[in-house]
Amino acid sequence: MKLVICEKNIAARRIAYILSHGISKSGRIGNTPVYEFTKDSETWEVIGLKGHIVNLDFPRGFNQWTKTSLQRLIHIEPCKKIKEKSIASAIKMFADKNPDLIIATDFDREGELIGVEAIELIKQQNQNIKNIDRARFSALTNYEVKNAFDKLVDVDYNLSSAGEARQIIDLIWGAVLTRFISLTSNRLGKDFLSIGRVQSPTLAILVKREREIKNFAPETFWRIIATLEKDKSFSAIHVEDKFWEEDKAKKVYEKVKNGKQGVVKEVKKTIENELPPSPFNTTSFLQSASAIGFSASDAMRIAEELYMYGLLSYPRTDNTVYPKTLGIKSIVEKLLKSRFSKEAEEVLINSRKFPTRGKKFSSDHPPIHPVGVPTSNKLNPYQEKIYELVCRRFLATLAKDAISETSDVLIDISGEEFKASGYRLVEPNWKEIYTYIKDKRKPLPELSEGEKIEVSKIRLKEDKTKPPKRYTQGSLIAKMEQLSLGTKSTRHEIIGKLYGRKYVTGSPPIPTATGFAVIDAIENYSVSKPDMTAQLEKDMDEIADGKKTLQKTVGESREMLTLVMKSLEKDKDSIKLKIKTALREETLIGKCPVCGHDMVIRSSKKGKRFVGCTNYPKCSNTYSLPQKGSVLKTDKTCSKCDAPVVRVKIEGRKYWYMCLNSKCPGKK
Repeated sequence: MKLVICEKNIAARRIAYILSHGISKSGRIGNTPVYEFTKDSETWEVIGLKGHIVNLDFPRGFNQWTKTSLQRLIHIEPCKKIKEKSIASAIKMFADKNPDLIIATDFDREGELIGVEAIELIKQQNQNIKNIDRARFSALTNYEVKNAFDKLVDVDYNLSSAGEARQIIDLIWGAVLTRFISLTSNRLGKDFLSIGRVQSPTLAILVKREREIKNFAPETFWRIIATLEKDKSFSAIHVEDKFWEEDKAKKVYEKVKNGKQGVVKEVKKTIENELPPSPFNTTSFLQSASAIGFSASDAMRIAEELYMYGLLSYPRTDNTVYPKTLGIKSIVEKLLKSRFSKEAEEVLINSRKFPTRGKKFSSDHPPIHPVGVPTSNKLNPYQEKIYELVCRRFLATLAKDAISETSDVLIDISGEEFKASGYRLVEPNWKEIYTYIKDKRKPLPELSEGEKIEVSKIRLKEDKTKPPKRYTQGSLIAKMEQLSLGTKSTRHEIIGKLYGRKYVTGSPPIPTATGFAVIDAIENYSVSKPDMTAQLEKDMDEIADGKKTLQKTVGESREMLTLVMKSLEKDKDSIKLKIKTALREETLIGKCPVCGHDMVIRSSKKGKRFVGCTNYPKCSNTYSLPQKGSVLKTDKTCSKCDAPVVRVKIEGRKYWYMCLNSKCPGKK
């Protein structure tokens, strides 16, 4: 008998269907689905897990936050606890049949660890099981799955050890640091604060950027812009571009403001070949999905669903180079039967000699690409958008360079030079396929040297320099990758945790007062810096490569954490004060219109939030609040009643401003 262990039930069902040519029978052991078929006179059983069915945790007694020494907790060995008992029982039942075991989980650190956890459970029941193999695939397609089972390999215990090292390190660091910051700030229960070795440096990036925005001092500059006419209107800007001195700008403007005619002094036209984008790896995929409105977590979840449906390749990959064995032509031919048939046909007829390639190459999985075509009405609108994004990117990487023409024109107006730039696509090629990249430049009319052009308007425009842009979820993931914070598989989860802990809000992510409070308290310590985390990531890569052991890496991480905790404990009182001050700022809504004292957000005994005056009981002024969504201070007061005005944002709805006084005369 052969027992196939898959990561999830949906993968088990699909793999059983492929291996049995569609004749597998489904049954159950308890609540766990199992798929059975006969192949070459041998019984095959295929079972799906629910990801990790074993949890890593501290032994009983060490989960009482106020009774466990944090320095001692650093050195406590975690234990494994079964969290999916029904699945574990089903697996153990097969162990007595002494099966040949095939691990068919996702091929990455987590997938290998999930497979090894299943092996350990089975061996607890039957130590005599010897035949253990690994099926590695990058897509749940007929070819990939059959090929993987025809060419079984050994389980990679180094890879699973790297995954286990991450589990142990994240558990210890997360528990110790979170308990420290929560106990220090007296924030326990559901309102506890958390720190993590990846989470905190990531939050620090956002806080640093938000400070840059808040502290940004805009500089005033002036531009002189001419509107010219030939067939259509177009603009030209004085060659100085930004004038930093108003007097100088006005002097030039006075010289040209009555100009009625310009003379073309120079025309330069440049033909450029624009390369298509490189293939998607996880980071570039999440960046592009973010640009079309998806959160990183949602984009990854949907990509994983499409992978399970056999429509996309495995979406967790660093690779940006298609392997020679990919079978690109056959994938394009499949897309001839999709709604991208026009684009696929164009690529088959008129493709580039070699696909584009990025800078990162790895041998685990290929770049993200389509592997199948959905049947009609199979996908919901969100899945459709992600599938389309990947299909268009894949086809674009095979298409010819776009050819564009850039025009740079120099125009004399009243003895001053103005410049105009134009852009037009001569041959769109890949840009007609990958429609997400838009060029804001417009074509100029046909101009020639010595030609005279009508000037319809000249204006002096005052402007100010802009602060740096906030990180989108996509650009934050790219920054995390640059700093070696997390991995391709975990970065989107870290961002999700920042939202879950209410350290950030909105889109793009903006740190809340709590987020600021935590970073204010720890920013001078190594836990908020990326260096130490990057070193640990490197160490885990070395475990996967067999160059380092799990025990040594975990031991070194404990030493690092011991030093971190010594520095934090030394400044405990200062940290406590910083957090207390910052958290109070988070609840502050404004001034009480009755007595002038501060008004803050509070909770009633029943858990309902409201705004109350800090001068209570002398002043009993209160306002009710919406019980859902985020409520943000605005520094505004109602013009009708002087009550504070807040900004309310409920997920899925646009934010609105609200006067807190329900009896405000301005309300109908």
